Amino acid sequence: MRILHITAECYPAAKAGGLGDVAGALPKYLNKSGHDTTVIMPQYQTKWINEQRVKTIFEGRAPFNNSDFIFRIGEVMNKELGYRLLLVDIPGRFDRPGVYIDPWSGHSYWDEMERFFTFQIAVLEWLTQLKKFPQIIHCHDHHSALVPFLITQCYRFDVLRAIPTVLTIHNGEYQGRYPMYKYTTLPAFNLDKIGLLEWEGQLNALATGIKCAWAVTTVSEGYLDELMEYCHGLEFLLQHEKGKTKGIINGVDYDVWDPVTDPNLVKNYKATNLKTGKQANKESLCDFFELDADRPLFSFIGRLVREKGADIIPELIQRIAADNLQVNTIVLGTGDQSLHTLFNQLKSDYVGFFDTRLEYNEALAHKIYAGSDFLLMPSRVEPCGLNQMYAMRYGTIPVVRKTGGLADTVIDISEKDGYGFVFDDFDTEQAYEAVKKAVELFDKKTLFNKYRKKIMNLDFSWDQSAAEYINLYNKLNKG
Repeated sequence: MRILHITAECYPAAKAGGLGDVAGALPKYLNKSGHDTTVIMPQYQTKWINEQRVKTIFEGRAPFNNSDFIFRIGEVMNKELGYRLLLVDIPGRFDRPGVYIDPWSGHSYWDEMERFFTFQIAVLEWLTQLKKFPQIIHCHDHHSALVPFLITQCYRFDVLRAIPTVLTIHNGEYQGRYPMYKYTTLPAFNLDKIGLLEWEGQLNALATGIKCAWAVTTVSEGYLDELMEYCHGLEFLLQHEKGKTKGIINGVDYDVWDPVTDPNLVKNYKATNLKTGKQANKESLCDFFELDADRPLFSFIGRLVREKGADIIPELIQRIAADNLQVNTIVLGTGDQSLHTLFNQLKSDYVGFFDTRLEYNEALAHKIYAGSDFLLMPSRVEPCGLNQMYAMRYGTIPVVRKTGGLADTVIDISEKDGYGFVFDDFDTEQAYEAVKKAVELFDKKTLFNKYRKKIMNLDFSWDQSAAEYINLYNKLNKG
């Protein structure tokens, strides 16, 4: 089956969150199952992309906003990816270092709409020129959610209208909302269908995708249930379209996330020698951050934003200190500048107990997963969550809030077959109680090591999830 993924992110080319990990892993596992999978994304000026050899395979012009624009499609000549990766180069739109945010100013790019509208139009313009069309077009989040509308309603792309489309919602927080009059920037379509673009008086790209895609998936069953209850106004639409929705949990790419082969670690290890392997990595990590390796080490890795619950961590650190609980904490990530200020202050206030690196650092993230005892994920919203699965692969026990994919993948240690620490409400005291229980487990070394070995042997690979997507694709093609 020929499958095309259209996405704004794809690891290792460009990644801002879980979408990048999924788009860089799922296609590889689809190919391993015998399918022909291609990923197409914007050609940003990231370090990885700039280091690749890119062969131009198509040049063209496409309509936008009563004019047209030039674009090029390039193929990345890198066989190690495990799938074909194509880049869309649109001069003046993506030739920048950031994916969504300008790294110099810390603010979102002003022309988000123009960037992603032209990206989707360019992809479809290229597709119309192919001798063989994809048999499935898989779109990801609002950045490509207009595609199902464009291929079924725009006269220019009529030859593509029979191709089944899948839309995956990785994060319903971001919907691509714009003034309704912006519909005039799109290629011509029957204006009787303009209602497909509208939701609550705005042009809403994600809502349009939900209406027009053949199937809609979310990145966990729990997240689908939550979106049905609340999705910033789209819950009623999702309830109406319930018949074509499905939750499929994300997986982990064990080629990338494997403590046995990970080149970032000071000592590789597996479940049978995790004590010595984890200890070596913990000592190295604590030396780097100037922390005491004898104390339990809790870490947070991710975007420092409200969704991820990063704003509860300063209060949690202060609560831990007030109770004189002897633990270390590390935070790695970037985000809200006010949180940057708070974390820098905590770094000064709790020298030897707390440290942070306010940056995106993939290699350091691997070291932290390997060297930590526990991973904190106090998320308000967590569609799937990959960090808790990465952590467990490295024998690091998750401490999470019960929401979305975290609820689907972490079972509290008090329950049958449990292995993590789960708290219900977004509340500092509940988070603190979970941390206290984790410290109690850390002090019971035999039991602690038993649970670490258990989580390392859990299977969160992409194999099962990829099989679910293949089953969905086959149903759509037969339909």
